[in-house]
Amino acid sequence: MTSSTRAIASLDTDRDYRTNTLFRLTLRRILRQRSAVIGLSIMSFVIFVAVFASYLAPFDPSEDFIGEEDIKKRAAPCIHVLGCPADQPQHIMGVDGNVRDVFSRIIHGSRYSLIVGFGSVSFAILVGTFLGAISGYVGGWLDNVIMRLMDVLLAFPSLLLAIAIIMVLGPGLDKALLAIAIVTIPVYARVIRGGVLSVRETEYVEASRALGASHASILFKRILPNALAPLIVQGTLGIAGAILEAAALSFIGLGAQPPLPEWGTMLSSERNQVFSAPHLVFFPGIAIMITVLGFNLLGDGLRDALDPRLSQVK
Repeated sequence: MTSSTRAIASLDTDRDYRTNTLFRLTLRRILRQRSAVIGLSIMSFVIFVAVFASYLAPFDPSEDFIGEEDIKKRAAPCIHVLGCPADQPQHIMGVDGNVRDVFSRIIHGSRYSLIVGFGSVSFAILVGTFLGAISGYVGGWLDNVIMRLMDVLLAFPSLLLAIAIIMVLGPGLDKALLAIAIVTIPVYARVIRGGVLSVRETEYVEASRALGASHASILFKRILPNALAPLIVQGTLGIAGAILEAAALSFIGLGAQPPLPEWGTMLSSERNQVFSAPHLVFFPGIAIMITVLGFNLLGDGLRDALDPRLSQVK
């Protein structure tokens, strides 16, 4: 083993030790943030509901009760322990215009919202991280080309650009996921580019470069791991935004298509019943609000925990 190889191996060992220590420190900071703990609790609850939706939902989300005499279209919630007559079938959140159980549809709808949220953000982070990392590390004309392309995408309102993409691809939940991912790529590219620019001139990066490490090793082993903190925060907040945009696209008929139990679609199909059957709009809206609130609280808590300057101020 040559001296330069031993030096690089020593740097790797030292980096792994510092990474483990930093991880434990960051975890303690996160658990001290009340907003992060509340957001993590809400997020864990929503994920639990989505994973076990088939067991938690009392009915199939597509099952209708048309023809049953005791159930009327858009019937109000009926809970036996709260005084609803025992001879009436129990529907905790009532039934919709197609006489389907709203509670079961909301539980199953959590799956689709999380799929869009995590799926679109994961795709956008992968592409945005690659573009931003290459742009920040290489610099020069390549940096200008990539960043100007990102500026062009950012010049359009994200929802309108997503609508334009779906108009080309066609409506559907998978198309909405792709459209939301495309319009958010510039955000992650700019975030990671800024992190790479701030880290690439540090002493340990210069040391790796002097020891003969390859550009790929320097970028992916030295720079990126130390530039991911802002990306994690932005990704957490981005999931909340993606869920809202998916609901908005479904509301105008470009996202999930009926009879898929997606929260935005549920709001769209019953939007004219705000006064006659408010529970059909209230419950899906509350589900969206709670889920988005959970991810926003977690993102704010992560930002406070991962930013040493904010921790020192507090």
